[in-house]
Amino acid sequence: MQPNEKAQVIQKYIAAYNAFDVDSMLELLSPRVRFENWSGAHLTTETSGIEEFRQLAEQAKTMFSEREQRITAIKHNPDSVIVSIAYRGQLAVDIPEGPRAGTVLDLDGESEFSFDGPLISKINDRS
Repeated sequence: MQPNEKAQVIQKYIAAYNAFDVDSMLELLSPRVRFENWSGAHLTTETSGIEEFRQLAEQAKTMFSEREQRITAIKHNPDSVIVSIAYRGQLAVDIPEGPRAGTVLDLDGESEFSFDGPLISKINDRS
């Protein structure tokens, strides 16, 4: 895939994420997709395969009343694409021992996308 084609797939994925459209997100993923979420040096969440990813994405939908990822930069590497992300989300539920419903989260981070042909095969989120 050409870099611009990868960027288009990533933009479609993020648009589907922002719209809480799990089915459209899944259409862009390899059946063997691997997902990891890192907070600093700590792995906080991981999935392996599209069904585990679906379960996580469906659960995440219930946690936010609104959310938006906005791309602020894209870097194309030979094996991946690193996207700088500005994230804003409002919690719909209380997080145990954490923020309460209604709290607005503003974060900056990166998402690294790897591809298997035209499909996303790995996503590493870092904040």
